[in-house]
Amino acid sequence: MARAWDSFDGPAGSLAVHVAPEVTASGPGAAVVVLCHGFPLGTDAAESTGDSLPALADRLAAESGRCVVAGCFRGIGPSEGDFSLEGWYEDLQAFVSHGAGLVSGGGVWLVGFGTGGALALCLAASDQRVRGVASFGSPATFADWAQDIDGMLEFSRRVGVVRSPAYPPDVADWARGFSTLRPDESSSLLPPRPVLIVHGVDDDEVPLSDARVLADAAGASAELRVIGGAGHRLRADPRAIALLVGWLERQSP
Repeated sequence: MARAWDSFDGPAGSLAVHVAPEVTASGPGAAVVVLCHGFPLGTDAAESTGDSLPALADRLAAESGRCVVAGCFRGIGPSEGDFSLEGWYEDLQAFVSHGAGLVSGGGVWLVGFGTGGALALCLAASDQRVRGVASFGSPATFADWAQDIDGMLEFSRRVGVVRSPAYPPDVADWARGFSTLRPDESSSLLPPRPVLIVHGVDDDEVPLSDARVLADAAGASAELRVIGGAGHRLRADPRAIALLVGWLERQSP
């Protein structure tokens, strides 16, 4: 059995990465899908947040015929470093560059859950290597985090994504991304690239209204899918994954 995680040097230390299948491709028809997780929700959940990503990457690679890269942001699983939202944005840039290097000449498709999906929208707005974004249960803004910075830092320590006692050295600087990274504004810059927005009706972490804000911002490029009876953990919902597989099948490389 292949190892679940390999690693490469990221902006703030080693980042865990899984590539499936482990092949390279080139030319305009090549494409890579980059998978990113969300923010951990339970006590000490940072260690296990990325656990199911390699299996999902393998499935998407088998069903889509594309190279698929899954990664853990800093502070998650085997990846080094401590969480900041701007730091996760930098890590996503690193994963995109890593994936693009595996399909020289091809494009990148971003698939993100929760916070990862929101950051994918933000990055795609400024990175033309990204051909499209699929976002699952993602917030339209991080305004609630910005309103309670001390509470967010305490929660980050509790879930284990901030590991170093002396981190961050400057709390205001650590929190800057909560205000500057705007998924809603970024979504309006994505057309004509395709955007898939998926949300659960019973999501108790991110309101369904956020999905409508993101879809409205992306306009005609957006495909909004609302899943009845689904909560926030869409990575574990087979209906959400089926929507993702079908959406990828409809996209040109």
